[in-house]
Amino acid sequence: MLRRYEFCPKLKRLGVSPGKALVFMLGIGCYQQLAAQNTIPLTDLSAFKQPAPSWRIAGDVNADLQKENTLVSTTGTGILVNLPDKGKHGQDLFTTWQHGDMDLELDYLMSAGSNSGIYLQGRYEIQLLDSWGNPNPRASDNGGIYERWDNNKPEGQQGYDGHAPRQNASLAPGLWQHMKISFQAPRFDAAGNKTANAVILKIELNGVTIQENISLSGPTRGAIGNNEVAEGPLRIQGDHGTIAFRNIRIQQFNTPRPELKDVNYAIYKGVFQQQPDFNTLKPLASGQAAQLTSNLAGLPDNQFLVRYNSTLVAKAAGKYDFTLHTSGGGGQLKIKDQVFNAGRNKDAKGSVELAAGSYPVEVLYSKQVDWAKASLSLSVQSATLRESVLSDANVPADDPTDPILVTASENTILRSFMDLKGGQRVVHAVSVGSPAKLHYTYDMDHAVPVQVWRGEFLNTTPMWHDRGDGSSRPMGMVRILDQQPAMALAQLSSADAQWPADTTGAGYRPKGYSLDPQGLPSFRFEIYGSTVSDTLRILPQNTGVHRSLQVAGTPENLYARLAVADSITQLPDGTYMIGDKAWYIRVDNSGAKPVIRNQQGKMELIVPVKTAIGYAIIF
Repeated sequence: MLRRYEFCPKLKRLGVSPGKALVFMLGIGCYQQLAAQNTIPLTDLSAFKQPAPSWRIAGDVNADLQKENTLVSTTGTGILVNLPDKGKHGQDLFTTWQHGDMDLELDYLMSAGSNSGIYLQGRYEIQLLDSWGNPNPRASDNGGIYERWDNNKPEGQQGYDGHAPRQNASLAPGLWQHMKISFQAPRFDAAGNKTANAVILKIELNGVTIQENISLSGPTRGAIGNNEVAEGPLRIQGDHGTIAFRNIRIQQFNTPRPELKDVNYAIYKGVFQQQPDFNTLKPLASGQAAQLTSNLAGLPDNQFLVRYNSTLVAKAAGKYDFTLHTSGGGGQLKIKDQVFNAGRNKDAKGSVELAAGSYPVEVLYSKQVDWAKASLSLSVQSATLRESVLSDANVPADDPTDPILVTASENTILRSFMDLKGGQRVVHAVSVGSPAKLHYTYDMDHAVPVQVWRGEFLNTTPMWHDRGDGSSRPMGMVRILDQQPAMALAQLSSADAQWPADTTGAGYRPKGYSLDPQGLPSFRFEIYGSTVSDTLRILPQNTGVHRSLQVAGTPENLYARLAVADSITQLPDGTYMIGDKAWYIRVDNSGAKPVIRNQQGKMELIVPVKTAIGYAIIF
């Protein structure tokens, strides 16, 4: 559904109606107001108003860790990049369309020392900054909600109401970072008076929630205006530093939420495995409720059936997805003669096409587990409606559990199972945490680090709550080094030979680890008759980890596999880029020449080993 028809004068001159605008849009190159969900096609700059010369479309972009505020782009499409002239300020970029409630998802890549930002509705800034390695981020760091500003306040106090990210989940310059923002616009009454603040519902940076449920009392510093509006343009800051974007996806939410009214209930005591004949069954209690809820007066403590009849008012036509949750038993949702059933530990889910109007709704909740807490909820969502609760929000969770978190206020070692994202379970995992908030997991079965992360240490709730499953989970921004771990060292007949899939014939024996005076481990193992010491330490400024392998009695043709990914390229300074600009590897100058090779559809970086090899994992 297009909403800003006036933005497309070509279509007006052709006499095309707004309803047919999408059909004509691509053919005449006119970028209309976004539909409810869309990806900005970065084939040109037509999505933006009068873009300054510093903004351009590129096919690829690269940064140099040693050069501040410098990006190099190549021709092509798919990437939006800002390259202001040296010593000059660029200009901000504004979309031709406006938004209210919106989810925004994108990738971005920063140069060293760069500074930018995303202004929701042109007024509320989410900071984008090279905050690489900073263990204590502020509101002005990457992912922070920037401060508001009042020049009338005393010096040093003008900035206020900024919100720092919960933790630093940032990556190094030159690497693609991923951000998801869920934004709720301010609300206004019919007279234009603000009735509710704008809200940042959630910000995820590189898979980590860094902001949640933040009420914005007003525009942040640098806003296009101190007034607040129901809709405004998306604005990208371009007057500070070089930055690139790709995969910009928008989902707008502009459908009014349906409402339940005239809620009537009847309570029946006992265990009900199937729907009874309500014409012959006398209720324990009945009446009218203010809302659909499990907090009814007179509800039995253990086992019961409650029947609700109410009216659903749909304010706009569309396809709506409903979810009914019933704790400790089953349930049923009936809308417009469509019935959706919920069993124990299973929600009732279903989609219903509705025109604008009123519809009868019946909800049944049969609580059969006497010790469970009564909890009933009904939610609705659609392509243009963010999931909303239609029932009482003040009901207990099924199993409220305080998380069991391990913070690394000192060098910390914890052994557990570890499930790699998108990969396998590591059953002999040793996770090493640091007060610098940079951590890694070592796989004792393959003598290799399998993941590194920046931020907080471990959530051990799955390991220790109730009976537990033995696993822990990183709480920060994770880089998986190998989803299917293999041995770190192998004898190869040549640099082209296939890397072995297991330890057969290697004589591999893990020998545990020893601790230095700071409590940091060095792992030991035997392989091919050699003894190996494997040490990982944090790099200066928390930019990554350095790994050192010392081999006593090195056999012939021994290689170390440093990385496996879909792509590996060597940069001009000798550093290796791993994956889709996911992390870097820098190999120590030991005289051994690393080899990039293709093996079974993957790229590998291997290096021959004589007595020692060292390299840095930079992310």
